[in-house]
Amino acid sequence: MKLKLSLVGLSMLAGVNVSVFGAETAHPFLATDVSGGKVAMVSAAGKIEWEFKCEEPQDCWITPDGNYFFSFKTGVVEKLSDGRTLWDYNAPEGSFVSSCQPLPNGHFLVMENGPCRLIEINNMGNVLKEFRLTPPPPSVEIRDQFRGVRRTADGHIFVCRKGEHEVEELDALGKSVRRIPVAGDVHMALRLPDGHLLLALGDAHRLQELDGNLKVVWELNEKDVPGYSLRRVTGFQRLPNGNTIVCNSSGDESPAKRPQIVEVTREKKLVWEFTDAAHFETISQIQLADVPGDVMQGIILR
Repeated sequence: MKLKLSLVGLSMLAGVNVSVFGAETAHPFLATDVSGGKVAMVSAAGKIEWEFKCEEPQDCWITPDGNYFFSFKTGVVEKLSDGRTLWDYNAPEGSFVSSCQPLPNGHFLVMENGPCRLIEINNMGNVLKEFRLTPPPPSVEIRDQFRGVRRTADGHIFVCRKGEHEVEELDALGKSVRRIPVAGDVHMALRLPDGHLLLALGDAHRLQELDGNLKVVWELNEKDVPGYSLRRVTGFQRLPNGNTIVCNSSGDESPAKRPQIVEVTREKKLVWEFTDAAHFETISQIQLADVPGDVMQGIILR
């Protein structure tokens, strides 16, 4: 059994409060802090090595070139590690950009709440394709219309209809194939290589994995990790060894009882946790920097 270690010396030097469950299991990562208004690259020791201020960042990726590509309220941008902008895209006025994804063809998928459209753009910010989605009911606020959007290898697209508690599957032409009712205000839906669907279910305080018949075959619930609570589950990454990284973005408990990021095994054993309430408010999405794979080819499962 590994003891929980506090990296006191490193924490004092870096000005952070971080704890890990066995220092050798800690990860460097890129994350979006929605309420904190920033995207940050964090070392395995918990030190912020790079950050960029922006309004309500949602989704984030580390490109094969080591750049940072992410969405925020009014658009998307790809940044070099020295802070320079490689390219950007500004969404139409009244939009809320809720998700983004690099694609195998070198283009990028972007979800625009408000206009209720999915667009494919290039790295000059030109719109190449547009899919119009059925708008949610007027009672659903713009920011809650949609969240995570992911295209699969066969061209299908899974769209999180956050405010409607549904996941919509589109075919490669943008036609709706089905709408799947889910057990919460879904923030992310990803089809795994085995065909299962992994869901981050927000204020339902859980992560669920559904098989091809939409039967729950695995889930992580609010109190499944002893001594901790899952509150708003917003993002995840499934690792090659089967472990799952979970973003626990907010809640009404102290950070000591609500870690901002956890890594758990299939048996729901805690492997790693990160909490830095001094520098992060609501970590919504994450990509680990020590997991090999080209995000543009769908190798990174998040």
